[in-house]
Amino acid sequence: MAVERKLLGADRGDSAGAGGDEDEGQSLWSSILSDVSTRARSKLPYGKNILVFGEDGSGKTTLMAKLQGAEHNKKGRGLEYLYLSIHDEDRDDHTRCNVWILDGDLYHKGLLKFALSADSIRDTLAVFVGDMSRPWTIMESLLKWASVLREHIDKLKIPPEEMRELEQKIVKEFQEYVEPEEGLLGSPQRRGPSTSGAEDENFILPLGDNILTQNLGIPVLVVCTKCDTVSVLEKEHDFRDEHFDFIQSHIRRFCLQYGAALIYTSVKEEKNLDLLYKYIAHKMYSFHFNRAAIVVEKDAVFIPAGWDNEKKIGILHENFSTGKPEDSYEDFIIKPPVRKLVHDKEVAAEDEQVFLMKQQSYLAKQPATPTRASESPARAPTGSPRTTGRTGPTTVPTSSPMTTVKKPDPNIKNPAASEGVLASFFNSLLSKKTGSPGSPGGGGGGGTGQSVAKKTGQKSVLTNVEEELDRMTRQPDTVLANTSPTKNEA
Repeated sequence: MAVERKLLGADRGDSAGAGGDEDEGQSLWSSILSDVSTRARSKLPYGKNILVFGEDGSGKTTLMAKLQGAEHNKKGRGLEYLYLSIHDEDRDDHTRCNVWILDGDLYHKGLLKFALSADSIRDTLAVFVGDMSRPWTIMESLLKWASVLREHIDKLKIPPEEMRELEQKIVKEFQEYVEPEEGLLGSPQRRGPSTSGAEDENFILPLGDNILTQNLGIPVLVVCTKCDTVSVLEKEHDFRDEHFDFIQSHIRRFCLQYGAALIYTSVKEEKNLDLLYKYIAHKMYSFHFNRAAIVVEKDAVFIPAGWDNEKKIGILHENFSTGKPEDSYEDFIIKPPVRKLVHDKEVAAEDEQVFLMKQQSYLAKQPATPTRASESPARAPTGSPRTTGRTGPTTVPTSSPMTTVKKPDPNIKNPAASEGVLASFFNSLLSKKTGSPGSPGGGGGGGTGQSVAKKTGQKSVLTNVEEELDRMTRQPDTVLANTSPTKNEA
């Protein structure tokens, strides 16, 4: 309202005089333009970039999609792109941060030229993702992707003076880290700029051992995903606290070399996702950040850049009982053997008609075999023979031989006739060819029985049993031979 009144007064030409109104109007417009220009400079910048590296299946795309606010994002190939919405509550301003996700195959590393150039390197943050569900691959993965990024930066051919300036900026931010005070939520993470900047540069504390020995000139963040699998590693692979401390110590040493921060996350349990988002906003847009380091929980570690050193990492080494800090990572964190499944292939049932057609063709190729009804007399079952030229009953008892021997027919009174019936039955069993004419009785019956027994694979009959059968066979024949002439004469 005051501005409107001043403008109206200047237009109406009040009693203040024409010269005074002009001066007042000019100062008013100058203040308005100054305020507009200040607000324009305070807006969040565009063009910030995040480069994400990691192995296939490490969860890097799922992690960034979750930070974006999406529940699920389909994995692409080559170089994926998405963005993070950044909101500044103090200024009530929004912007977008570009996210480039490189495929886990080294074949696609040439695509980095579309995401990182000499002009955009000042506005870039590198994120290396490690898969905690496969901890034996973490260190190899970190070293591989750090080498890929270093190789790409060297190809950009940035002037040495500009590269040295970028490296000094990373060193300065690492050295100026200040741990937030407890109870002061608004305390900044870093010291604010001093009035005597030149004097501060002369009093920068020296770096410790193994710190920023691999300075890439851009901030680095190491994110371990799938930390909810810690309990699975303990149950299935016998991991102990010593193993997790050993993993953490090696990752923290890597972070010291690159001046990187470390965050353990879990998309499944939504652990440290909000912390990761706020830390990215702090590193990219200088938002206030007041979260202290977390090293107690083995599945929710957070170590900001500038907080760690070799002495703090040495605390983890005190819990080592079987391993040593200088042990090789691959020798202590061993990949478990692959368990082969017994039923690893699914068996599909063959179509019924196809199966029947195969069986029909198979049967057509087989030679015709006689059935029991059409078998020759030589292969006829021994249980139903018919002898020719032999006296005695032509019918054979249907009972088994053992039943006939144990329970003879009580109606038969003549012992000689009974023996003749038994002899005919057993002789028929031992007969070689029941349908062909042959001499009844005599020694041929026993010999024929032996040949049949050998042909059918059955056990040969005992010798004394054969002799007894021959005797029983010959006795009726002799009696009949003596009595036949008498009957003929009669």
